Amino acid sequence: MIDFRSDTVTRPTAKMRDAMASAEVGDDVYGDDPTVNSLQASAADRLGFEAALFTATGTQANLLAIMSHCGRGDEYLCGQSAHNYRYEGGGAAVLGSVQPQPIENEPDGSISLDKAKAAIKADDIHFASTRLLSLENTIGGKVLSLDYQRQARALCNEHKLLLHLDGARVFNAAVKSSCDVTEITRHYDSVSVCLSKGLGAPVGSLLLGTKTFIERATRLRKMLGGGMRQAGILAAAGRIALEQGPLRLSEDHANADYLGAGLAGIPQLDINPASTQTNIVYARCRIGRAEQLRDYLAGQGILITAGDPIRFVTHLDVNRQDVDQLLDAIQRFYQS
Repeated sequence: MIDFRSDTVTRPTAKMRDAMASAEVGDDVYGDDPTVNSLQASAADRLGFEAALFTATGTQANLLAIMSHCGRGDEYLCGQSAHNYRYEGGGAAVLGSVQPQPIENEPDGSISLDKAKAAIKADDIHFASTRLLSLENTIGGKVLSLDYQRQARALCNEHKLLLHLDGARVFNAAVKSSCDVTEITRHYDSVSVCLSKGLGAPVGSLLLGTKTFIERATRLRKMLGGGMRQAGILAAAGRIALEQGPLRLSEDHANADYLGAGLAGIPQLDINPASTQTNIVYARCRIGRAEQLRDYLAGQGILITAGDPIRFVTHLDVNRQDVDQLLDAIQRFYQS
């Protein structure tokens, strides 16, 4: 099957499988797994932080960040479309007793910093205490500008807020911004990075910050059931993903551009190819047959998620020939 549903569907490479099979392991809850420790040290160095923590998922990494920065009854600011607000089961509120204060995202994926400033609560016993601003980059495949992130850092400094980045696809953002990833991460107190999306690992994310912050997050990870034992088997693939995955993301972006241009040539679809910035392409069915299209493509060996709009995601298991096969199949569907 050719799978355009998400970049989470990537399968570990042969090199990853070999590394997993031969990984040196220990008990990570005791801090004894050398492969996990190596991944964490390498990640901290690569992204410009004091320390890093290997987590099972990006959802867990974001939750640990919010709970490490905020206490019960505190508040964090985020976008209405933010993954850690909209798609992570309300974990910050349910498990951390941290109140989210969502703000409508702008068309470019950013949050108006004026609106964020206005949402900061006064020091008053009637209000939750605003502690944290959380941003996402990329968000819906869109990239936050470096200047915007500098301004967000300045806002947080002015109002004594902490700043977290859901950087699940931060390396995609760096590639699109033509900068080293540290030009992005240097603005944040903490960053989460997904290893199992475009970077290609089978499992795992990273949380990065100061040593004190990571010590707190490690304690909370254990509380939340995230203490994995011989996790080096997974970290071995994560290390390869971190080192080699970013080097080929430009291919995914090029395939997404190519896909967007091809979809724009199909009259039954509504798409603005210029809106594609990284590896995510959105298109709407003008005649509302997204589910029928999904079912037809599945019969042709191609997987998509029906939605309004439909989201197509390119990744390391999708090549240019696969994109052509998708485009040909969509054209046949509408001609039938």
